[in-house]
Amino acid sequence: MIAAPPASGTGVLDAVAPGRSKTPGAARITGVATATTEHSYTQREVLDLFAITDPKVRSVFLNSAIERRFLTLPPRDADGALSSEVQGELLDKHKRIALDMGARAVRAALDDVGLDIADIDYLCCTTTTGFLTPGLSAHLIRDMGIPVKTSRVDVVGMGCNAGLNALNATASWAVANPGKVAVMLCTEACSAAYVIDDTLRTSVVNSLFGDGAAAIVLMADAPDTAFAPAGVPAAPGGPRILGFSSHLITDAIGAMRYDWDDEQGKFSFYLDPHVPYVVGANAEQVVGRLLDGAGLRRSQIDHWLVHSGGKKVIDAVRVNLGLTRHDVRHTTGVLRDYGNLSSGSFLFSYERLLDEGAVQTGDYGVLMTMGPGSTIETALVQW
Repeated sequence: MIAAPPASGTGVLDAVAPGRSKTPGAARITGVATATTEHSYTQREVLDLFAITDPKVRSVFLNSAIERRFLTLPPRDADGALSSEVQGELLDKHKRIALDMGARAVRAALDDVGLDIADIDYLCCTTTTGFLTPGLSAHLIRDMGIPVKTSRVDVVGMGCNAGLNALNATASWAVANPGKVAVMLCTEACSAAYVIDDTLRTSVVNSLFGDGAAAIVLMADAPDTAFAPAGVPAAPGGPRILGFSSHLITDAIGAMRYDWDDEQGKFSFYLDPHVPYVVGANAEQVVGRLLDGAGLRRSQIDHWLVHSGGKKVIDAVRVNLGLTRHDVRHTTGVLRDYGNLSSGSFLFSYERLLDEGAVQTGDYGVLMTMGPGSTIETALVQW
């Protein structure tokens, strides 16, 4: 973990010898933007379009705390019914949707901070809803005209927590390359990762996820030292990333998984019904480690941006951390308006927080994502 300076202003960082850095360079989130697919549907519309009449399945959809989701539904057959898509068609859909949303999110995030495509030095792309080789980063570099010298990495298959795993890597690159521009993109075509049958297993998944992409721009300040590289500009304003903390719940490694369904001939996502309670029971532990490393208490955190994993997950985290409904207002708002957007959900909440205009200089924020593993990822930021 990259620890923040102790709250008291004393500690090991103050004991550094003269001429050496007292304040290490920190990555800042300088720009953010989101994108979705074209069409959104209410939960009732989805049920009716897929001709789902089972009362138990309909109850799962209609009691999900989700009002609308952006989805790319399959084409209709000769009878007007939505056709079934085979795995190859779903992979093609993932490539098309993820690249389209991703490109729009990246352009808008750069515009947010006054930068251009040519300014990108590092590109990290995160997705779980499809597999592609070469990865999304290579296709975006070609399709968008991003410089071919751009360093890149693709984070594939980690699930809903992956946005913070990727942020950790991207922030580390930015710190190692002060003044250069790093872009992290989460782009999830959840419409390309589904199975339709009459089981409650698939109904839970199908009621939850939506299509969406989110991109952020990161830059790092040069270290405060006489040996800092000449001509390195200060990073534009935005929250500094102070540290990360992870927690893998090994006893629940199969509780969230994406595996092959022989009967359907495609991949199928599985969510154990006990996931919310397992995640909630472990949330306090990982947040405690995150804040202890910075000498902070939970009461000092001004903003909580939690993954919109589902109503029960959000409630379990909120109760176990002692948060108010106001603390998770953006998390629940994103769930209501978009559903679970997988790896990029927390960035939709982050964008809403900034649009709200409630952040003040010096405020602390905790970012939290949860996903397969079972995993909880956290990050500490300060404006």
